[in-house]
Amino acid sequence: MTEPNVQALAEIKMDVANLYREEVFTDLRVGSIKQLTPVTVDGSRDLGRPMIFVGETQLMSQMGPLPVQARIEVATLKEAIAAFPAAIQTAVEAMIDEVKELQRREMSRIVVPGVETSSKILKPK
Repeated sequence: MTEPNVQALAEIKMDVANLYREEVFTDLRVGSIKQLTPVTVDGSRDLGRPMIFVGETQLMSQMGPLPVQARIEVATLKEAIAAFPAAIQTAVEAMIDEVKELQRREMSRIVVPGVETSSKILKPK
C-alpha cells in the first residue's frame, strides 16, 4: 500500500519552460544580488524572457538577524546594484506595515470579561 504523500512526491516535475540559472553577486559586507538568467532545457540563454534580480540583506533586530529579500525590477546587474537600496527600503517598509497589521488584528481579538462566548465543549443536559 502506498501513502498519498509518497505518490504526490513521485509526481513532482520540473517546469522545463521556466528554467533559470542562478548567480549570486555580493560585496561581502551589505548584501547580495541574485541574478536569475532564463535558460532553455539545454542550458543555453533564453532570450525570450528577461533576467530577474533579487536583492538580499540582513538587518539586526532585537530578536537577532532579520533576513530581507526584494525583487529588483531592472534589466542589468549594474541597474540592480544601483536600485538595491531602494528595493530593500521598500521591502522593509512592507514588512513593518505587515507587522502593524498583524498587531492590529491581534488587538481586535481581545476578549472582554463578562461577554458570553461560545464554547466548543458540549455541556451535559
